[in-house]
Amino acid sequence: MQLSGQNRRFLFLQGPHGPFFHRLGKMLRAAGAEVWRMGFNRGDRAFWLNDISYIPFKGSLADWPAAIRQLLTRHRITDIVLYGDTRPLHAEAIAAARAAGIEVHVFEEGYLRPYWVTYERGGSNGNSRLMQMSVAQMQKALEGLDIDLPDAPARWGDMRQHMFWGALYHWFVLTGFWDYRGYRPHRSLSVRQEFWLYVKRLALLPLHRWERMLATLRIKHGGFPYHLVLLQLEHDASFQMHSPFKTMTEFLALVIEGFAKGASPHHHIVFKAHPLEDGRVAVAREIRRLAKHHGVSARVHFVRGGKLAGLLNHARSAITVNSTAAQQVLWRGLPLKTFGAAVYAKPEFVSTQSLQDFFIQPSRPDSRAYRDYRHYLLETSQIPGGFYSARGRRELLRQVVDMMLLPQDPYDALSSGKAAPRQQLRVVN
Repeated sequence: MQLSGQNRRFLFLQGPHGPFFHRLGKMLRAAGAEVWRMGFNRGDRAFWLNDISYIPFKGSLADWPAAIRQLLTRHRITDIVLYGDTRPLHAEAIAAARAAGIEVHVFEEGYLRPYWVTYERGGSNGNSRLMQMSVAQMQKALEGLDIDLPDAPARWGDMRQHMFWGALYHWFVLTGFWDYRGYRPHRSLSVRQEFWLYVKRLALLPLHRWERMLATLRIKHGGFPYHLVLLQLEHDASFQMHSPFKTMTEFLALVIEGFAKGASPHHHIVFKAHPLEDGRVAVAREIRRLAKHHGVSARVHFVRGGKLAGLLNHARSAITVNSTAAQQVLWRGLPLKTFGAAVYAKPEFVSTQSLQDFFIQPSRPDSRAYRDYRHYLLETSQIPGGFYSARGRRELLRQVVDMMLLPQDPYDALSSGKAAPRQQLRVVN
């Protein structure tokens, strides 16, 4: 079957920071499709280099529902493309697209990080089709496939680029405010605050690196058993929309209390911050306060970002709300306790124990079933590459356009035997 974009009209909304969406639109155009980009601020405009196809939206959020419906009709849109499905602008666009029978292409950070990104249709994370799939259904879809897929390197590969593009994006938004006066960010902080947090994070990278090295050495040479807590960004959509917590402090309080009551007195607990933690929430200070309150300060550690693999190598178990980093926990066969909705939160993998009982004697995952689950993801929604580095974008674009042009989504395409050929990842250390 020849894949073609003829008679397809794609509307791009907000994407990951940087040039990925522009490059993707250019390739879809080369495949024969019409491509449009809706921009909501000067940052969106800066990274879309095709003037003719750019459509500025300068109204308010209240104007958006009517505007998106009119736009879909006027341009006879067949597909919309977006990054993340929970921000208000995107949620409204998805509702309008579904009502009109329009295909929704959703990009997200990889469920299997660090060297993959996620591509699904209709929704991602808590809105993904994976939430309703059982492991048995995935195993059935894999029948007849016998490919030993290599593991990813234990590194992001483009974290600095991620931070650079984020800072540049917010700089454009900040300096072009007067052109888009109706724009409001989907997070609680102002654009100016977001920009300075990115700048501050970039400037403090050397200091944080030394702080992280010292904390990691203390843990590595401490000789004590420890449990690892995978922290997330409080403002992240998965934390806010698909978990029982509204603040990180609520989660920290629950975990430290459970540790104080359930863990053996010679056990320690290590809180690992998200690599993009920028200080908008005083996570380290809250951990110290709660540890002191429960009398466990000497057994509580905080690591600011960095690589996860080294800490997992000696951990007894792991706890998280619904971080995608938990996939690395399961890959190693470590016990895992979660609190939010996640695509990997299957009964075969995550513990159903109370937190106190989990610290006493955690139950282990079914590692054989998890390998099948991971294989299923690598054959469907996980695409080698990344949004932020040039190398990552090249890897990603080699496959994703074919997947977008197929009539079926990645999950149905695999089950029907019509999936686009997959390029196997070759790990280079």
